[in-house]
Amino acid sequence: MKDKVILRYLFALTLYGTIGFFLHFTVYSSEFIVLCRGLLGSLFIFLVLRFQKKKIDKNAIRKNLILLALSGIALGLNWVFLFAGYRYGIAISSLCNYMAPVIVVVITSLFYKEKINLKQILCIVLAFAGMLMMMGIFETNDTVDMRCVIYGSLAAIGFVILVLCNRRLQDIRPLEKTLVQLLFSAMIVLPYVYFNDGFPKQFDPLSTAIVLMLGFLHTGVAYICYFSSIDTLPAQSIAVLGYLEPVLNLLIGALILKEKISLTGILGAVMIILASVGNEVFADKK
Repeated sequence: MKDKVILRYLFALTLYGTIGFFLHFTVYSSEFIVLCRGLLGSLFIFLVLRFQKKKIDKNAIRKNLILLALSGIALGLNWVFLFAGYRYGIAISSLCNYMAPVIVVVITSLFYKEKINLKQILCIVLAFAGMLMMMGIFETNDTVDMRCVIYGSLAAIGFVILVLCNRRLQDIRPLEKTLVQLLFSAMIVLPYVYFNDGFPKQFDPLSTAIVLMLGFLHTGVAYICYFSSIDTLPAQSIAVLGYLEPVLNLLIGALILKEKISLTGILGAVMIILASVGNEVFADKK
């Protein structure tokens, strides 16, 4: 059962990892695309429920409404703060955001008593070190803009709240849970798009097609797989396996977009892959 959950989680990460590639071919603002992901993703899930002829369990939603609203808002804030941080430094903002899984591990180990052994801790450290190397943190002497650190850290807090809220939800199906969360995230992102003048000035067919794909496939399908996985996977698995997403981004950039990749970046990617494999090998099978 756990193997299927891991595959579902990795499939979601694979879809996330290809978003950057498709964004190269759209002229729409990143804020507008994020808004469309929330709206189209929720629409996709609603259509799936109708296709399955399943009634939306309003009682389950009402029972978990506070947590659903809080987690959906946290998801929207994660998007907003991360894209705000990108304006001042993509690498540092991403790095701070990727601290979130490590924070989740610490919280779940201390307060939820999830078991984690020394070897798994070393895997998490190895994965994070690999992330530092991939982002070229050790290869630059530029002064860090503290705004990207602040925004990236706030994005990480949003992600932590999202994961912890998901773990406290009870008796609600993944489809309904994701539907409500995406709707709340879109509500949070909408003012951000409006005040940043992020709406398109003209219609572009290719960009529109990409936005539709990102909304239905990379959000609707991906979030169903993602949220149904993080509810059952141990926090340390979420933390370490989650670092495979930037590895995929790196490979796509190097192999398809012909972006330059340093030896340090390659070594960092290898470290993350080894840490991901090692974390599952050393996990407590009990």
